[in-house]
Amino acid sequence: MEAHGWGRYPRLEGEITYPVTSAQCVSEVMHNAGLTPQGLGRSYGDSCLGRHMLNTRYLDHYIEFDEQTGLLTCAAGVSLDDIVQTFVPKGWFLSVTPGTRFVTVGGAIASDVHGKNHHLDGSFCDHVIQMDLLLGNGEKVSLSPTLNADLFHATCGGMGLTGVILSATFRLKSIRSSDMLTTTIKAADIDALLDAFEENQDASYSVAWIDCLARDKNLGRSLLMLGEHADEGPLAVKGKRRIPVPVDMPANLLNPYTVKLFNAAYFHRIRQSRISQVASLESFFYPLDTLDNWNRLYGRKGFIQYQFVLPKSGGIIGLKKILERISQSGMGSFLAVLKVFGKGNNNMLSFPKQGYTLALDFKVEPKAFELLNGLDKLVLDEGGRLYLAKDARMGEAAFKAGYSRWSEFESVRERYHAIGAFSSEQSRRLGLR
Repeated sequence: MEAHGWGRYPRLEGEITYPVTSAQCVSEVMHNAGLTPQGLGRSYGDSCLGRHMLNTRYLDHYIEFDEQTGLLTCAAGVSLDDIVQTFVPKGWFLSVTPGTRFVTVGGAIASDVHGKNHHLDGSFCDHVIQMDLLLGNGEKVSLSPTLNADLFHATCGGMGLTGVILSATFRLKSIRSSDMLTTTIKAADIDALLDAFEENQDASYSVAWIDCLARDKNLGRSLLMLGEHADEGPLAVKGKRRIPVPVDMPANLLNPYTVKLFNAAYFHRIRQSRISQVASLESFFYPLDTLDNWNRLYGRKGFIQYQFVLPKSGGIIGLKKILERISQSGMGSFLAVLKVFGKGNNNMLSFPKQGYTLALDFKVEPKAFELLNGLDKLVLDEGGRLYLAKDARMGEAAFKAGYSRWSEFESVRERYHAIGAFSSEQSRRLGLR
């Protein structure tokens, strides 16, 4: 069958199996070389694609929850949406969540996902206590920061290339309300935005939308959104009603004119320099989840999500160069999101490092690839790297330049029987065995 990631590019023919027990996972591993573990397929490019894919979405049961500590143990196919629906009414929320709740726990670990609170709380795997992993020889092992620590730090952020994550124990955070107290700050340019981030570095959550088509004195004009969990209010999750995008939109719907018009309208919708309001948990953390199949907005050919991080030292210079290149190209991103990262962790292929991360998307067309090839060089020249969970076209040289511990990662894979047992279209493109 034809398979693709959330960006719908690239596409390939492959077989997908859906085991419902760990024993069935063992059988699949022992009978299929080069297996590709897969969750809900929400990574954007080809990291979840392969000739034979093992989908874990039906390994979706809870195992144990400690109401005193907030430690949850569950199978890897449990989705973050399941967790939000189940535990928010009980006064618990995810310690770290990406911009969609439709990913599995296994996928969140494999991508070591981050959220709007990385500057304070790190990434998802910083809250993982233990996990069980199925190796390429059929053996099941337990991992933690102190037990098989080398394999733990390779699996966290390892894009499914060390084995099949079967279950995990991780920490939820206590909340008193599902309401969010939000503040939106209008920034006239990129300098004002980074100053605002700095002034609000103690905010629990922070994220900025950037008008990447703005130029000259308006370069990087933005809306910075801050959030705090309310101390009072309901503990409730809205129903699952979502607005459908039933068909692929025309490919020319998103063009420099429509994007520029949207960006200007979105920026000027906030008239005050600062506005505070109460928002639901869903609207603050998962605004795009209200649109079902929003990836269809980019047309049949799909889109490329491009996310990079630049070190904080000198990052402002790199951000300006990149924003200038994008605005000059006229290929403004419909969604452009900037966050500040805190310190990285010890995981070999985890994406975050202290600095600035910008996520962009471009519909698939030849000139987009030309632009991104140029941006790759700017990112690497500034000591940055690209996010593997978003990547669909990075070259081997760029990967190995950005992830200096890739050789150590391969050594761990070799020690634990992963070489030849697990792979993906992405891993082969990046020169991993």
